[in-house]
Amino acid sequence: MKFKVTPQSIPDVLLIEPTVFEDERGYFKECYQQQDFETFLPGVRFVQENESKSSKGVLRGLHFQKEPHGQAKLIRVVQGKIWDVAVDIRRDSPTFKSFVGVELSAENHAQLFIPKGFAHGFIVLSDSAIIQYKTDEYYHSESDTGIQAFDQVLSIPWPLERSKCILSEKDSNLPLLKEIRI
Repeated sequence: MKFKVTPQSIPDVLLIEPTVFEDERGYFKECYQQQDFETFLPGVRFVQENESKSSKGVLRGLHFQKEPHGQAKLIRVVQGKIWDVAVDIRRDSPTFKSFVGVELSAENHAQLFIPKGFAHGFIVLSDSAIIQYKTDEYYHSESDTGIQAFDQVLSIPWPLERSKCILSEKDSNLPLLKEIRI
């Protein structure tokens, strides 16, 4: 297989590491191959790919789409370094309110698979970062929502102090977990 797949502390969240072929010219890797991914993500079909660029300290999230438009995501970093977070918001899950935090970078080539039922966010650790992510559901603005990244109930240890984080107005005004209906 071209990918090393490691379940995280919440087993539905997967760290996916591609085989990277490097030499003096640079490197080559397959980031995604449906046939291989089908072996560890059966039935997941990605339909949209998005890209964002952010500066150091930008914190995006914690975002998700409400059902019936929930999204699974496959996150990777093309340039720079981020700390990526997936929060289990499945109320009937034994890991409800738990999170996984993983460093993703252009250098480590790792990707994070986040299933439906999770909120997602990241903070940029390098001077800037370009993030690409695939989703298995199209964007639906009426289903787009999120949770406050600094919700005390979640206790996410973001690697930058809150005062040094740069959030959009939208993300600054997201509700607490207890205030949303999932």
